[in-house]
Amino acid sequence: MKLLELFILALGLSMDAFAVSVCKGLAVKEVTPRQGAWVGLWFGGFQTGMPLLGFLLADSFAGAIAYYSHWLAFGLLCIIGTSMILETLGQEEEPLSADLGWQAMLLLAVATSIDALAAGISLLAMVDKPLVVNGSFNPGSIWVAVSLIGAVTFLLSWAGTVLGSRVGSKHGKKAEIFGGIILIFLGMKILLERLFNFIQS
Repeated sequence: MKLLELFILALGLSMDAFAVSVCKGLAVKEVTPRQGAWVGLWFGGFQTGMPLLGFLLADSFAGAIAYYSHWLAFGLLCIIGTSMILETLGQEEEPLSADLGWQAMLLLAVATSIDALAAGISLLAMVDKPLVVNGSFNPGSIWVAVSLIGAVTFLLSWAGTVLGSRVGSKHGKKAEIFGGIILIFLGMKILLERLFNFIQS
């Protein structure tokens, strides 16, 4: 999987955390850089760990699901993306607590990273495990993928917290819908590429 595709995946997965960060910034109102970084670390950390956990779990059963991995990736990404869009369109605006304590942040970080756990399973069809192959750096490694997802989520969550404190939460829903669309198209791309390669072979 190319770095650009990994970045697009990271962008899609981070939109949940971005939207919540915007709302959290709205609740806190005057966000300091340290508070923004705190929110970013929670969301970015869980968005790093959850897809890695999903990938490692799927990798344990790689032999059994290898033949269907592209269908699995397509199905999971489409389900996650559609779910993000439908939940966003159906939910009413609810004020978020200004609490930045570890208990509150832990619950939010877990809630926004559940999709990333499922996406980690789909990564089995897109990346491989080794960070170094034949003495060369492997940009298609799971370690690169989860690091990029975590870094993008950290930066967007930090920015979202600041943005929410300044301009309000109106951008949160748009971001989640955009993220859902990205994931659906990425799932379709994976499936079409695999089917095209199968027809050619």
